[in-house]
Amino acid sequence: MPINVSIVEDDDGVRAGMVRLFEKSREFRLLADYSNAEAALREVPAARPDILLMDINLPGMNGVECVQKLHALDPSLRVIMLTVYENPEQIFDALRAGAIGYLLKQQPSERLLEAIRDAHNGGSPMSSQIARKVVQFFNPGRQPEATIQLSARETEVLKLLSKGHLIKEIADQLGISFVTVRTHIRRIYEKLHVHSRSQAVAKMLHPRP
Repeated sequence: MPINVSIVEDDDGVRAGMVRLFEKSREFRLLADYSNAEAALREVPAARPDILLMDINLPGMNGVECVQKLHALDPSLRVIMLTVYENPEQIFDALRAGAIGYLLKQQPSERLLEAIRDAHNGGSPMSSQIARKVVQFFNPGRQPEATIQLSARETEVLKLLSKGHLIKEIADQLGISFVTVRTHIRRIYEKLHVHSRSQAVAKMLHPRP
């Protein structure tokens, strides 16, 4: 019997790539793919996939909240989180919500399929980088995190954000477009593992040693 898989991923390109991967395999059967958590929450409990691949950063309800709600409806549901982030808080939030695995998206296709097999057989697959974060959590101080590197332009944008400037004001001051400022802000959030202006500023003013 094939392993039944469903996908929740808002990036059309990433989702299409995974769909093609499963369509070419006889070992796996794709039940459904969703672009948002709300649709998955409506349909996954009835579909009952063997493995659910869940992105964390989704429009509307995020992946961690969706897993928590799905797990409350079906505690046996096995969910593997897929993300570009190595944020320890997100890792443990996802695991507490009921996820059994946590993989970085930049994995070879065969590694993803291997992780699904592992989860289906009762394992808890994690990318090596994620496993290292978990080990570091239980062994604090052994290996400090790498220094976060912002580009010169990102640093300028963050400094203006810290002074309370609006995106349009930052664009005018730096002589760049509104869209470019938004792109810089998104990258700043990704690098700092934060989700708001206040969190980004706080991390700039009080960096971890």
